[in-house]
Amino acid sequence: MTGAAYLEKLNTAQRSAVEHGGDCAEGALPGPLLIIAGAGSGKTNTLAHRVAHLIVQGADPRRVLLMTFSRRAASEMARRVERICRDVLGAKAGVMIDALTWAGTFHGIGARLLRDYADQIGLNPDFTIHDREDSADLMNLCRHELGFSKTESRFPTKGTCLAIYSRAVNAELPLADVLKNAFPWVSSWEQQLRALFAAYVEAKQAQNVLDYDDLLLYWAQTVADPELAADIGGRFDHVLVDEYQDTNRLQSSILMALKPGGFGLTVVGDDAQSIYSFRAATIRNILDFPDSFAPRADVITLDRNYRSTQPILAAANGVIDLARERFTKNLWTERQSAERPQLVSVRDEAEQANYIVEKILENRETGTLLKQQAVLFRTSSHSGPLEVELTRRNIPFVKFGGLKFLDSAHVKDMLAVLRFAQNPRDRVAGFRLLQMIPGVGPQTAGKVLDAMAADPEPLLALAEIPAPPRAGADWGGFVEVLQALRTGKAGWPGEIEQARAWYEPHLDRIHEDAETRKADLLQLQQIAGGYVSRERFLTELTLDPPDATSDQSGVPLLDEDYLILSTIHSAKGQEWKSVFVLNCVDGCIPSDLGVGTSAEVEEERRLLYVAMTRAKDSLHLVTPQRFFTHGQNSQGDRHVYAARTRFIPVTLLQFFETMAWPLVAAVAPGQRDARQVRLDVGARMRGMWR
Repeated sequence: MTGAAYLEKLNTAQRSAVEHGGDCAEGALPGPLLIIAGAGSGKTNTLAHRVAHLIVQGADPRRVLLMTFSRRAASEMARRVERICRDVLGAKAGVMIDALTWAGTFHGIGARLLRDYADQIGLNPDFTIHDREDSADLMNLCRHELGFSKTESRFPTKGTCLAIYSRAVNAELPLADVLKNAFPWVSSWEQQLRALFAAYVEAKQAQNVLDYDDLLLYWAQTVADPELAADIGGRFDHVLVDEYQDTNRLQSSILMALKPGGFGLTVVGDDAQSIYSFRAATIRNILDFPDSFAPRADVITLDRNYRSTQPILAAANGVIDLARERFTKNLWTERQSAERPQLVSVRDEAEQANYIVEKILENRETGTLLKQQAVLFRTSSHSGPLEVELTRRNIPFVKFGGLKFLDSAHVKDMLAVLRFAQNPRDRVAGFRLLQMIPGVGPQTAGKVLDAMAADPEPLLALAEIPAPPRAGADWGGFVEVLQALRTGKAGWPGEIEQARAWYEPHLDRIHEDAETRKADLLQLQQIAGGYVSRERFLTELTLDPPDATSDQSGVPLLDEDYLILSTIHSAKGQEWKSVFVLNCVDGCIPSDLGVGTSAEVEEERRLLYVAMTRAKDSLHLVTPQRFFTHGQNSQGDRHVYAARTRFIPVTLLQFFETMAWPLVAAVAPGQRDARQVRLDVGARMRGMWR
C-alpha cells in the first residue's frame, strides 16, 4: 500500500482526526487535539490509525506514549497499529512497532516511570504493588493497631476506609469534602480517619509497597517538580490518551504537567459516556480540555455510528439531548430499520422476567444466539428475579463480573511468594505466606515479620530465626525458596517454577479441589513467559489481571451458548444484537441514591444513554409498574408503584413503540387503550390489599 491509501477507508471526520497537525512545519509538533468519539463511531480504529500515521510520517515510536484504561486495550491498539504500518512500510514495520514500548495503562506507565526515577524521588526501586484486597488488608492492620476495631460504635470497615482514602487521593479533594459528598454516614469519624490514613501511609513506606492510588499520586508529585516534569515530558513527542472522559483530576494534572502547552497531546473520549464518578472520574476533564490551552485545542467530532440502527440512535440522541451541558453531537448511521426501540410496561418484576425470557427465547428461535443478547441493569441486585426465572427455565447465563484471576486464593498465594522474594518488607505478602506453614499462626507470623523489619537484610534475618516448634521441615523449605528466588539464579520465568514447586504441596493440603486450582497455576506460569522480568510480571498482572478459570469465575463451562447479564457500568464498550434494560423507572434509573445533586442526575442520564447505545438491532426498555419492598419502612412489606424514568418524558415517546405486556398489544406513542386503563387501575386496587 502506498501513499495515504491506508486512510481511504476512514470517513471524513476520522481522517481529519488522524491527519491533524500534518501541516506543521518540519520538526514542529501539532497542537492539542480533542476527539469526541460517539458510541460506535470507530474510536479505537481512529486512534490506532492516528498512532500509525504519526509513525509512517516519521515519528519515533520510542517517543510515543499511548495510554488506555486496560492492558488488553493497549495490546489490541498496538496490534492494529502494527497491521496498518506493515501495509505501508512492509518488513521494516515490525522493527519500528517493537519500539512502541510505551503503550499501557496510566497505572502501568506510572509504575515504570517511578522505577526509572526512584532514586530521584526517594523510592526504593524494588517496591511491590498491592492490589485492592492487599491494600484493604494493610488498612485493616493499621485500623486494628490504632484500636479502631474495638470502638463502642461501629467504625467503618476496611473496604470503606480504603474507598474513602482512594476517593480523596484521586479526586484531589480534602477529606472533609469527600466525607460530606460521598460518605456522609461516616463524617463523625473524620479525625480517626486522618490518623488511620497517616498510619497507612507510614506502613506502606516502611514496607516499601505502593497501592494503585500511589502509582498516580507519586507520578503526579514527581511531575509537580518542574525539572522532573520537563525531563519526563521531554521523553515523549506524542502523548495519546483513550477514554479521557474516565480520567480523574490526578490523571489530568499529570497530563497537563507532561505537556503544559498541549503540543503533541491528543485525547479521545465521549462526554456522553462519562459514568464513573464513583471511581473519582470527572466529566470536567473532557468538558474543560479545549480551554485548558492557548490557543484553544482543536475539537473533532466522530458522529457516524457503525453499530446501531437509526431508530435506536434517534431515541438515544433524544435522551442525551436533554443533558444540561455537553458537546453537541447527534449520532447518525446508514443502517436503516423499521423497528423502533420498545418501551414495555409490565405489571411487576416477575412479569418483567417473564417478558425478557420469552423474547430471548423467541430471538434464539429466529437465529440470534443467547450470547448475542444482553440484559443490562443499573444495580446488580436488580437482576435477582430474572436470575431465578432463567435458572427455572434452564437458560444458562453469565453475570458480569465474577471473580478475577487475581482474586482466587491459590493465585494470590503464588503471587505472594514472588512478591515477598521481590520485597521482603511487604508485610501483607509475608503475613499470608507465613500462615501457610503448618504451626504458624498470626502471632508467630507477626513476630517473624517484626524481626525481619528490624534488620537491614530481612532475608538474612529470616534465615537466623529459629524454626517455630510445629513448623518442622516446612520452615527450612520456606527459607530456601525465598533465598533462591531473591538471588534470581533460576532466571525468569524459571523462578515461577521454583515458587510453584514449593507451593503445590501446601495447595494439596489446603484445598480440596487442588487439581482444578493447579490448572490456574500452570496458566499463571504460561502467562509469566510473556514478561521480561519478575518485576514487570508482578506489576502488570496486579494492575490488569486476566479472568479466572476456576473459583466460579462466572462462565458456564458446560454450555456453548449463554445469555449476558451485566450492570451498565460493566457493559460500557460492549455491543449486542439485542439489548434489554431492566427497571427503567425513577428510583432505579435514576437510582434513588443518584439524585442528590444535578451532577448526579446528569450522570444517571448518561448511564441510560450508554445502555441504549449498546444495542445493534433491537432495544427493549422495560418499566415495571410496581415493586415489592421488604420492611423498609414502618408499613413493613408492601408494594410500591413506580413512574417511567424521568429521562424519557412524553416528548420522547415519538421515538419508541410503547406497549404493555402481556395485557394488550402495542399501541401508538401517546395513545392508551381504554381496556388497559381499566386493567391498570384494577391491578393497583387489588395490589393495595395484598
